Amino acid sequence: MTEQFKNITINNLNNEHLCCAIADKKHQCGVDTKKVWLKERIAEGHVFRKLDEKGKVFIEYAPIETAWVPVNGDNYIYIYCLWVSGSFKGKGYGKSLLEYCINDAISQGKSGVCILSSKKKKPFLSEKKFIEKFGFQVVDSIGDYELLALSFNGTKPTFAENAKKQSYDSNRLTIYYGVQCPYIPNCVDQIKKYCHENHIPLELIAVDSLEKAKAVPCVFNNWAVFYNGKFETLHLLNEGYLKRMLDI
Repeated sequence: MTEQFKNITINNLNNEHLCCAIADKKHQCGVDTKKVWLKERIAEGHVFRKLDEKGKVFIEYAPIETAWVPVNGDNYIYIYCLWVSGSFKGKGYGKSLLEYCINDAISQGKSGVCILSSKKKKPFLSEKKFIEKFGFQVVDSIGDYELLALSFNGTKPTFAENAKKQSYDSNRLTIYYGVQCPYIPNCVDQIKKYCHENHIPLELIAVDSLEKAKAVPCVFNNWAVFYNGKFETLHLLNEGYLKRMLDI
């Protein structure tokens, strides 16, 4: 099955699709932004591996030291996203992608591989039960969110201390956002429009550097929402979800 996959490289980045926003033109701006971000990350050892077809089948991971998340560890690989959708499910693609990542980590002499998941299944996160089949174990947790790791040498990664804060000193709707996910620019535009039309105080905080990502005061994978000073969700917001959260 290896020959059906390909890695995004500096040389093919401009000509390859990025899977998750493949069919929706309103996310093209996000795709372009992601490619600029990805071009800089590839030099740091960031890997984006996908099925060589027009579908949402890919894994994305990086050395934990340069991963834009508030997670610390010694010589680990951090998996940002593992996604197999629609008609591609049930064909072993998720297994192949995860095993590739694990074998890549071993070949690089890494201490292990880790990934963000949750006690109950949540959108935009890999399912805990699937990850555990490969020997991953919970090594740290914040509320419903869990850090799972497959350790090769007994060491364990942890959430950064600031991530455990889970609060922000403001009653406004506050969103930390990165540019790694192609859906985010459109989400930000929708939220700005909705909040302006409904007179909802909004603060958007761009996580545009590794240092800022490591210092986010909550669990973060590229998006995090606070309201009334309390961390609410990693779920990308649409109008319906936003209404429910704000109880409008």
